[in-house]
Amino acid sequence: MSGIGGVRCGRRPRRGGNADNRGMSQHPRPPARRGGPSTLRAAAPKSAPQPAAKPPAKPLSEAEMERLEALLDSVPAPLESLDLGMLDGYLVGVLLQPKLIQAFQWLPFVLDSEGRKPPAGFDSRELTELVKRRHQELNRAITGRQWFDPWVFELEDEAELSETLLPWVAGFALAAEEFPDLMRQDAASLLEPLAAIYRHLDPDDLEDADELLEEIETLEPPADLEEAVESLVAACLMLADVTRPQQAENAVRSKPPARRGPPQRGRY
Repeated sequence: MSGIGGVRCGRRPRRGGNADNRGMSQHPRPPARRGGPSTLRAAAPKSAPQPAAKPPAKPLSEAEMERLEALLDSVPAPLESLDLGMLDGYLVGVLLQPKLIQAFQWLPFVLDSEGRKPPAGFDSRELTELVKRRHQELNRAITGRQWFDPWVFELEDEAELSETLLPWVAGFALAAEEFPDLMRQDAASLLEPLAAIYRHLDPDDLEDADELLEEIETLEPPADLEEAVESLVAACLMLADVTRPQQAENAVRSKPPARRGPPQRGRY
């Protein structure tokens, strides 16, 4: 894809702090530009079937997220499992593909970013079940164009916004690299939302992406982490309009939910 290029995902972002904040107080909005109004128009390819409807699984509780984090940490070397933030971005990247990616195809990269097999005797059943529940939750949100809370964790030190979002974005980029059909869609339709996501990567990690880098230069930096997360989710829903188009009468974009209370664990 001329001008958009690819992303190098060789380095694994460092794990963020333990944080949680499940609510957003603002409406989702695309990133502000220094230039004129957005020209994005979603393409309308034939939508591929996504995971069949199942009884809604309960969102993971705080205790289950901590259990999932511990299970990911327990994956034996030399495998390098994804951390929670990178896992979440990876699942969104999988779900935004124009063709259904089966679990047996995407699960190996959860246990190891290179897709290597775990050693004989390693029991991943509990880990897999928790990951699949998050996958189902995200799929329901993306299918219905509903707001979702990405697993973005505030770092303990005075980190820049892009550093805080890097694990999630790197996970998304891993999915785009391993399952490239997303990047083969109409380049003009992908440009703006991809710029809103990939602006948090080091420019050196964007290969043959002159148009994408130029688009990134037109974006106003987010004022704070909440605005950065809103921009991230809005961009994902814009990509869903390209790769998983809805019937026009059903295409209703949700608003971010109001805050449910004070932040817990600092997650946005």
